[in-house]
Amino acid sequence: MPGTPRRARRFGGDAAHQRLMMANLAASLFAAEGITTTEAKAKALRPIAEKLITKAKKAQDDNPMRVHRIRQIQGYLGDREMTHKLVNEVAPRYLERNGGYTRILKLGTRSGDNADMARIELV
Repeated sequence: MPGTPRRARRFGGDAAHQRLMMANLAASLFAAEGITTTEAKAKALRPIAEKLITKAKKAQDDNPMRVHRIRQIQGYLGDREMTHKLVNEVAPRYLERNGGYTRILKLGTRSGDNADMARIELV
């Protein structure tokens, strides 16, 4: 008997809204190299950012897949400037590192709605 399909975390809206929100958070993370957001969003963003950095690391080689990987990153982020920064500035820093490119620091609760806040940053 196959397992029950599970929905991933949704932060309001449908799957398309979720993907665009994560893409915007990832672009902001790469632009500022650290952002403050809710703990749930930071935990959902971490695997996406790690995979984008890994793809950018693989695009460092001069092989036929380089352009393809850059276009995949561009397709997800939708921002040429952040794609350029990720591939040319961020990824080369992590060539010797095998994963663990981000860290999440818990900051306590937000005063307005008591939401758990966290800072996600590049290591």
